[in-house]
Amino acid sequence: MLPGRSMKLLLLRAVVASAFLLLLLLAPARADTLRCNGAIAAEGDTKLSVYYKCGQPVLADASCAPVYYLGVPYPFPWGTFVPCQSVEEWLYDRGPGNLMATVRFRNGKVESIRYDRLPQ
Repeated sequence: MLPGRSMKLLLLRAVVASAFLLLLLLAPARADTLRCNGAIAAEGDTKLSVYYKCGQPVLADASCAPVYYLGVPYPFPWGTFVPCQSVEEWLYDRGPGNLMATVRFRNGKVESIRYDRLPQ
């Protein structure tokens, strides 16, 4: 190879690598977002914030998920007490041609947002 050609090839590789790294840095940090009425609901948002941005969900379900920890459940005179965290799932129908979105809240904040054709 000629010295000038190898220098151009090295420069081209450096430019391509730099462009790739720049694209990685500019990519969105979160994949779990829900666009509603021009606003974006994301992980960490409160229930009030999601309700304000996206409105009333089609369906909502609430449960109490057990907290796993090392140790013994808390003893009480009438039995044992296992603490739990409040978990809610809200289902949003985003219209024809769009997947349904399930927003999962844990302790009042968005834990995850899943997309699927049918609710799970």
